[in-house]
Amino acid sequence: MRHVFVEVLVLISLVILELSYAFAPISSYQWVVSYSQRFILGGNKQVIVINDMFPGPILNATANDIIVVNIFNNLPEPFLMTWNGLQLRKNSWQDGVRGTNCPILPGTNWTYRFQVKDQIGSYFYFPTLLLQKAAGGYGAIRIYPPELVPVPFPKPDEEYDILIGDWFYLDHTVMRASLDAGHSLPNPDGILFNGRGPEETFFAFEPGKTYRLRISNVGLKTCLNFRIQDHDMLLVETEGTYVQKRVYSSLDIHVGQSYSILVTAKTDPVGIYRSYYIFATARFTDSYLGGIALIRYPGSPLDPVGQGPLAPALQDFGSSVEQALSIRMDLNVGAARSNPQGSYHYGRINVTRTIILHNDVMLSSGKLRYTINGVSFVYPETPLKLVDHFQLNDTIIPGMFPVYPSNKTPTLGTSVVDIHYKDFIHIVFQNPLFGLESYHIDGYNFFVVGYGFGAWSESKKAGYNLVDAVSRSTVQVYPYSWTAILIAMDNQGMWNVRSQKAEQWYLGQELYMRVKGEGEEDPSTIPVRDENPIPGNVIRCGKVR
Repeated sequence: MRHVFVEVLVLISLVILELSYAFAPISSYQWVVSYSQRFILGGNKQVIVINDMFPGPILNATANDIIVVNIFNNLPEPFLMTWNGLQLRKNSWQDGVRGTNCPILPGTNWTYRFQVKDQIGSYFYFPTLLLQKAAGGYGAIRIYPPELVPVPFPKPDEEYDILIGDWFYLDHTVMRASLDAGHSLPNPDGILFNGRGPEETFFAFEPGKTYRLRISNVGLKTCLNFRIQDHDMLLVETEGTYVQKRVYSSLDIHVGQSYSILVTAKTDPVGIYRSYYIFATARFTDSYLGGIALIRYPGSPLDPVGQGPLAPALQDFGSSVEQALSIRMDLNVGAARSNPQGSYHYGRINVTRTIILHNDVMLSSGKLRYTINGVSFVYPETPLKLVDHFQLNDTIIPGMFPVYPSNKTPTLGTSVVDIHYKDFIHIVFQNPLFGLESYHIDGYNFFVVGYGFGAWSESKKAGYNLVDAVSRSTVQVYPYSWTAILIAMDNQGMWNVRSQKAEQWYLGQELYMRVKGEGEEDPSTIPVRDENPIPGNVIRCGKVR
């Protein structure tokens, strides 16, 4: 009788899911992932292309649309795609990371299907396995608001997607082998704009028109400072949050972050125009590294004249922190819904749990690894989402993730943190190292309430922004510093928490949050889930092959 009841619950959930899908528009894509030789930064390199495009095609949708992406893997190695910043409401089955999906094997295809529920903004997608991101395979995502929800700025005349990131001459398989041998990645060889080298990418401007530039840092390790010669940048959105409008001469964009700016083209009564530089230069590195794109007006000479705005000092962390604190949510406007963003008073909600995530390094058999709270993550043969679904309880051991501080010796392990559905969590990212960190949480946006130098303590809460902190999915942690976030755990599933820096992620600086509904503490009880059921096309591997 109990099993019949479970089957009825599953059937009801499937019907509800299909009804929710029935009236939503569908954006469908067919993507073929393959290799292509491309001439980049003066040399040939094997690049991952999508439909023979690098970067890949723009994924366009409107809030609450269903997105269907059928990916054909023509690479000679397994492949997965993740959707950086999309929340995939209660559907971590579609997350495209090793903890949630079995890989798409060479010569096969798999279809992602998810709804961008109550979400707008600028994002990007990229491959998650085997350091493939170092070979490309990424592209821009635009999620527009519903027609009845006003955008809090005049409609731009045109939009451009700008994907900036560091680039390496080395093939990604060589880079991967180096990491496997316990070595760090070398310094990058250059900065790309939309997959091209210096002055190979240009954006056409018409006098007097307004342009929305959607900018994402898709690189592996380098924070980039973005600026435009003789043009103001009005920041309006970051990762799905409309922010208080403010003009910036330059913006620090950390690995994995996305921003939207408005730029108004110049007008000249005589009609004489020239071209202008767009710069993306490395921050917090030991040497200068930069990329250049161009703005061209009708009839303008190809080469710009003069110099662009000065880059911030390479190691000027103070100005970067000041800028980060100046980016605040616009409480008075709607985003995916018409109700104001400030209608959710996050600062008045009782925190149910504080988690400190302390990154560090370790040696395992003489090889470099990265840790969170003394654990360097290793994957089991079966993705954790399937482990959880089929209750393979020998893989996920509750309570094994160490709290910080810990007197345990750093070790390899599979870190899974159990969190109750609808808890309100305070997370502190503590960085004791010289390098700058960048953290991302799949399936969630969070409120960035504080930054600080040194060690975090309870007294730091007095300086938190509990009114209009920006909400985003990727946040930086400065050297020898901490960053504090508040997050409402309203999205059930198995969600990846990772360093966005490719080397750290690949070598173990990640964990998973298992957000569980009522009745899931005891596997013998009937779970009351508010989560999408296992997809019918799920790929099986490992113990559930």
